[in-house]
Amino acid sequence: MSTPPPEESEPVSAPAAKPRSDSPAASDRPVQADDFPDQGPLVPAGGLKRMLRAAYWAAWFFSLPLMLAVVFVWALTPPVGIERVDLIGSIQSFVREQPVPVGIIAFTLFEVLIWQLRDRLPFAKYAYPPLRDDLPASARPAYERSRALLEEAESIQARNEAEIRRDLSAAERAEVSDALDALRKAMHAKPFDEDALLDAHAKAETEIDAKLGRWRKSEVREYLESILVAVAVAMALRAFVIEAFKIPSGSMIPTLMVGDHIFVNKFIYGPAVPWSDARFWTSMPPKRGDVMVFAYPEQPSQDFIKRTIALPGDKLEARSGHPWINDWEVPHCKVGTYTYDDIDTPLGHHEGELDVEFLEDQAYLTFYDHTSVSGYQGPFIVKPGEVYVMGDNRNNSHDSRMWWGGQGGGVPFPNIRGRALFVWLSVSDQGFDWSRLGAPVMGRPRLPPSMRAMQGDLDRCMKDRPPRAKTHPPAPH
Repeated sequence: MSTPPPEESEPVSAPAAKPRSDSPAASDRPVQADDFPDQGPLVPAGGLKRMLRAAYWAAWFFSLPLMLAVVFVWALTPPVGIERVDLIGSIQSFVREQPVPVGIIAFTLFEVLIWQLRDRLPFAKYAYPPLRDDLPASARPAYERSRALLEEAESIQARNEAEIRRDLSAAERAEVSDALDALRKAMHAKPFDEDALLDAHAKAETEIDAKLGRWRKSEVREYLESILVAVAVAMALRAFVIEAFKIPSGSMIPTLMVGDHIFVNKFIYGPAVPWSDARFWTSMPPKRGDVMVFAYPEQPSQDFIKRTIALPGDKLEARSGHPWINDWEVPHCKVGTYTYDDIDTPLGHHEGELDVEFLEDQAYLTFYDHTSVSGYQGPFIVKPGEVYVMGDNRNNSHDSRMWWGGQGGGVPFPNIRGRALFVWLSVSDQGFDWSRLGAPVMGRPRLPPSMRAMQGDLDRCMKDRPPRAKTHPPAPH
């Protein structure tokens, strides 16, 4: 291939401005800041510009909304042991028990708010060309589209400079440069003319599509990239933050019903390293009272959900289903008689005692079935690196008391998936149960709609809640 003539060696990435009467050689120089005095300082080019933009986005659209979301969650989290019964108390209780989803929502809202102010933020001019002060609101979308088109053209020229010089003639490159210059002048002309801007944008779009179209991203590619990014974000959230699970059995009744679909916070105990049992960092052991999902120790391919009762070193006993930790009985208060039907069990109808149990900072409902009474179980000594769990349906739960042939066993820390958040869907044999939507798994106990007649008894138990000092078990002997 012959060497291109000298006049074709000038790259498109340095478009020439039109000659000015006071500068005969202006056609050979790139566009300067004083060509458009109202524009302010031009954005730096090349790698410096990318660095400034990365810093700008990291500061304003990640660090700031993240900090505001953390402060928001902290401000709405009440001190442990304080229970208000009004609307504010309900909100505080929900925030304390569900900090991750509340934080994600708050982060998103702050992100949207900051995005609306993106052109007015400090240092924005060093990352993006500033908007005009006299820009009408109706012209802002067209102005931003023009700015994006100039950014796209600049990016195409920077990435494909050699190919453009090889495949386009000097005249074609000049046509592109002239169209982009005309668009810049329309964007910064005084007085501002919206019709002129739209006309210049249309001409620049046509020239870029005709001359640089082979290097532009197609709509299919843009959609595919958006889909792939969305899938990658969803997979990352599922792997490190939140995952959905379905409740297949009644071992956690009345806290969780068969057919409930819940979200599980996988971040709270430390994000897991994919395809391994390791974590980037750990926050173990879980707190007593936590409802958590874990891999069943006897068959790790199955996921179980139970409530954490005893921690490493504790001595656990169960007397008629009631837990004793280090010779101390977990306080409880009788609410009333509870009934439910389960067609998947030999005894379809279940009736028993409904209690509120108070363990450390948690209060939760437990059910003691009269048709399947448990006697004494234990004592079990919790090994290091494990926790013992029990189902809230105390006489109908295959939990730590029954594992390994009745010898008892704990959940190793590596088996723990995360802590349950709330019910986002509930589908039973009778169809959708709309009353379950949003039901918290932890936090203030919530009666099923069929048992709302006992709400007064539940309120009494919560009002007479033992002091915090009397809900913590003694240290192991």
